Amino acid sequence: MTTTISLRHARVRYGPLEALHGVTLAAPGPGLTVLLGRNGSGRTTALRALAGTVPLSGGAVVWDGVDVTRTPAFERARRGLCMVPERQAVFGSLTVRENLELAAADVTPALDAYPQLTPLLPRRAGTLSGGEQRMLALSRALLARARVVLVDEPTQGMSATVAARTYELLAALDACVVVAEQRLPPAPYGRAALGYELRRGAVVFSGEAGELQRRAAADRTDQGPGPAHGPRPPG
Repeated sequence: MTTTISLRHARVRYGPLEALHGVTLAAPGPGLTVLLGRNGSGRTTALRALAGTVPLSGGAVVWDGVDVTRTPAFERARRGLCMVPERQAVFGSLTVRENLELAAADVTPALDAYPQLTPLLPRRAGTLSGGEQRMLALSRALLARARVVLVDEPTQGMSATVAARTYELLAALDACVVVAEQRLPPAPYGRAALGYELRRGAVVFSGEAGELQRRAAADRTDQGPGPAHGPRPPG
């Protein structure tokens, strides 16, 4: 089943600071959409706006043609949206098994996705390494069978092999998958993805992620350190 979630001229403010300046983007599914940007670019805020965990000060969130701007986050979750934040994505006081069972009674698909979790099932999630916690959080998202999956920094703390496996799993989901990253994901998933580059709360590029990868490489070569700026809103 196809689905699309989008921001239309979205604005978000954190107190006096505006984090998104009229951002418009669309994430179709099944498929992978990458929001690329440095810290302070607005990529995390865009995810939160899609999830409903931050309010818009202007613009709209549209899901399959329906304006859900005023739909609370818990209602979006009921309708099939799953958000995996960068931090506090697992219940640290619960065991790995208990975390997984909150998403589904049968945890076998999660363990098939990440066999590394099997020996960790009796461990409390708060004692896991950063990469292990990311695997657990993403496993819960896989079990949820959501229509829209939003993930902030999915491969943080993971080895290159596990990171590639993670993007293989995300790309295979029958869902609209949107990830926020500082760098493009491993090929070929990055080349196959739709990409948006954000800078200081605005979209500066949209198109195939392969082209975005070439632009990012050129920027790293051509741009030196930028001038100093005042406080920035969250990414």
